[in-house]
Amino acid sequence: MASDRPIFILGCPRSGGTLLRRMLRAHPRIAIPPETRLLLDAYEHRDAYGDLSQRANRQALAEWIVAGAGTRFDGLGLDARAVAEEIVAGPPTLGSALEIAWRAYARRLGKPRWGDKRPGYVQHIDALLRLFPDAQLVHVIRDGRACVADLKGTSWWRMGVYHAIATWTQAIDAGTSAAQRLPSSAYTEVQYERLVTDPESELRRLCTFLTEDYAPEMATQRPEPPAEARLEPWERELCETVMNERLRAYGYEPAEAARPATRHLARYATITAHRRLAARKRAVLDAHLRAAEPQPVASCLS
Repeated sequence: MASDRPIFILGCPRSGGTLLRRMLRAHPRIAIPPETRLLLDAYEHRDAYGDLSQRANRQALAEWIVAGAGTRFDGLGLDARAVAEEIVAGPPTLGSALEIAWRAYARRLGKPRWGDKRPGYVQHIDALLRLFPDAQLVHVIRDGRACVADLKGTSWWRMGVYHAIATWTQAIDAGTSAAQRLPSSAYTEVQYERLVTDPESELRRLCTFLTEDYAPEMATQRPEPPAEARLEPWERELCETVMNERLRAYGYEPAEAARPATRHLARYATITAHRRLAARKRAVLDAHLRAAEPQPVASCLS
């Protein structure tokens, strides 16, 4: 039986999430738009809208969803006023309001099932499942060395190599944690290299997880050309040292690289410590917001 559970694509940036989005979007039943940047911003600022059982608060939230600064609602190609009216008339939860927008996008494409894609969701799995308890999460994984090299070559990545390495390792660790605590029907992993070299087999396996029939048109999508960037010797050494066990767990064999200089290891350790501290601060803030929530956040749409 086909499913209507929402689908979320996540993982380290440059892991192949955009390719997988196009593949799933080619399925006759699945609609996944380009990144909207709606969900995390709405969730992290949910206190600004107060008690959504009050119509005025739902109106304020609806107006932000369809016209909020920094979001990409316009990319959905929807009638903003109609969507806002539907949100105001809908159930008084944040998840419901967001789902109304994505359902409207799926309806526009004549498809019954919706999803969303954003790499950063891998660090916010608990938030996704609070908003959409029946969600299915698809973690796209790629060789970490290739991810770091690609990030170096993009115009929008300005955080440097140390942060790029830490982003990959933390994504892998978040996925490992999710795999251990979530049911097999809620979380799965897809490897980019298999999507490229044997797309049909990997997509058939994914469709089984999603309870969907395989659609051959999914496999006709092709990856974008990689960024023109290569790792310097010290960057590769650092990658293969700090990623070693994680690479091997997914069949990516590290080379016999020399050990990186102490200064590079120390800099990486400092950055990862700062990132862990920032994550703990976000968790504390989220706990405070949860304690003050006037109603549940989960979508109530059937």
